[in-house]
Amino acid sequence: MAKRVITFGELMLRLAPEGYYRFVQADKLGATYGGGEANVAVSLANYGFDAAFVSKLPTHEIGQAAVNSLRRYGVDTSFIARGGDRVGIYFLEKGASQRPSKVIYDRAGSSIYTASKEDFDWKKIFEGAEWFHFTGITPALNDNVAAICLDACKAAKELGVKVSCDLNYRNKLWSKEKAGEVMGELCKYVDVCIANEEDAADVFGIKAANTDVTTGTVNHEGYKDVAKQLADRFGFEKVAITLRESISANDNNWSAMLYDGTDYYFSKKYKMHIVDRVGGGDSFGGGLIAACLSGYSAQETIEFAVAASCLKHSIEGDYNMVSMDEVKKLAGGDASGRVQR
Repeated sequence: MAKRVITFGELMLRLAPEGYYRFVQADKLGATYGGGEANVAVSLANYGFDAAFVSKLPTHEIGQAAVNSLRRYGVDTSFIARGGDRVGIYFLEKGASQRPSKVIYDRAGSSIYTASKEDFDWKKIFEGAEWFHFTGITPALNDNVAAICLDACKAAKELGVKVSCDLNYRNKLWSKEKAGEVMGELCKYVDVCIANEEDAADVFGIKAANTDVTTGTVNHEGYKDVAKQLADRFGFEKVAITLRESISANDNNWSAMLYDGTDYYFSKKYKMHIVDRVGGGDSFGGGLIAACLSGYSAQETIEFAVAASCLKHSIEGDYNMVSMDEVKKLAGGDASGRVQR
């Protein structure tokens, strides 16, 4: 039987101009759906896991369209609470060359904002589950959602469910001080922590030495130190750090590191030409969880997660539309992109 994973967060409507049009040029916007934890659930469903996404969405047609976007890929939506008035929206303008991508949020007052603890019976939700995943975006929504997150983490721990968290700091949602305070409490329940070069610094003040995200310089020793500090502070079993070297909006080098409390494992590095980078970190999280649940070695785990994420950067939309075999093929060294006949 497929292993069961639960993810909890906000599912949003994404509105984006076609291609590389700027917001001010666009006379039409394409509508898709996405959100940190929902993206992870879709990845895992595509890999053959029993993935369930938990949230709150309105009962009207836009809410239903959001639910349907997950059902389409085999995600269990039966624990999504229904109610409230709106689906959160984010507008995405794709960057190109030296012009960065832009995101504008319109999510205040969405259904998940109005959720109450009574909307979620975590003991029932976690029945038969082996893993629970959330990101730092969800508790950032408001104190009430942060409290629901804490309830979920406590229930997961009581029931022996592994917990992973992607720190995912968003400065448009909360201050660094508030993030450090709330995430510091939640991280006591986390087994596997996922971060990037900026998250650990923004949330916990832990910085990598000799690393500059704006120039794309990566210092491996600095990242080892960050991972060790995170693990020492919270007792994480594993810390995974993604390493993005940004050459331009279209071209990035992409790799990652995994620390298992004893050793450090670095993946190979991919030179990516980007189609859509939104959801890149979530696809890394989905790959990491899949590899952990599949019993891969530490090196195989980090190679699988990075390969999954590399492929996501070639796919439009938030969701990572790849299979286990496609990821394994890339992780195994076939990066040619040649036609498969």
